[in-house]
Amino acid sequence: MRTRQYFLVSGFLFLLLASSESIAQSPPGVSEFNTVENDMEKFYVAFSRLSFVVGAVSGLLGGLRVYNNWQMGRHHIDVQVISWFGACLFLSTIGLFLSGLFGVPLP
Repeated sequence: MRTRQYFLVSGFLFLLLASSESIAQSPPGVSEFNTVENDMEKFYVAFSRLSFVVGAVSGLLGGLRVYNNWQMGRHHIDVQVISWFGACLFLSTIGLFLSGLFGVPLP
């Protein structure tokens, strides 16, 4: 009688574990989370690249503005050079920060 209960309990536990493993493989909502994760990664790649492009354009415009002021005879352009360089450095750092924060590889 004791062995029969042992086999019955062990069989029940085996079926319970086998069914719980199949349920745990695909809980509800996992595919939706994976889809959202892929979409967010695409957005952060775009934002990282956009910040690099905006930094490059800002640097070009700042360089042209400083060159124009230098050619017009305004030789006190130290503040302008520092501010434009700081803006370009900030935008580049934001691009690196976004790519590092969200694990997005740089292009």
